[in-house]
Amino acid sequence: MRKAFQTVALLVLVSACGSGNHSAPRNLDNACSIVSQHPNYLRAMKRAERKWGIPVNVQMATIYQESKFIGNARTPHKFVLGVIPMGRQSSAYGYAQALDGTWDEYRKAEGGFGARRDRINDATDFMGWYMAQSTDQLGISKSDARAQYLAYHEGRTGYKRGSYRAKSWLMRVSSEVGSRSATYAAQLRACGKL
Repeated sequence: MRKAFQTVALLVLVSACGSGNHSAPRNLDNACSIVSQHPNYLRAMKRAERKWGIPVNVQMATIYQESKFIGNARTPHKFVLGVIPMGRQSSAYGYAQALDGTWDEYRKAEGGFGARRDRINDATDFMGWYMAQSTDQLGISKSDARAQYLAYHEGRTGYKRGSYRAKSWLMRVSSEVGSRSATYAAQLRACGKL
């Protein structure tokens, strides 16, 4: 009986650890506060930076824009007649808001089939992988958060076509991502995290 109880207790503990805390950090405008609350975020981003060369601040600014650091973020539902739910606006999910098809491509190429979009280690590795390819294929600097975000949002084909130029809202958002990246970099240097 005691052995069965220990086994059940261990399973409960393991499942609780795996469920993750998907809530946003308290102060999203302060990079030092974010990484103090979630040191695992900084470890994951530094690992992705070492592997792919994408600076921590570029990753952070993109994650802020995509999910506000909410690990299980999803796009809103679509509604017919304003009340009948008809699925989500896209398959984007997780910290990086990776689409199903792009995530599957990443898992086949790099992440393995155990990779999950709601785990910060996998999400930052995905983001580094994707942005490094944008650098290789499009010539975008790894530290150019604005252009990296445009290629991330529009896809590399859309970026090549310049589809973002017709979207004034996206141009504004990409400028905000660039500004946030610079702010996060300055903050992280000031608190000794970069």
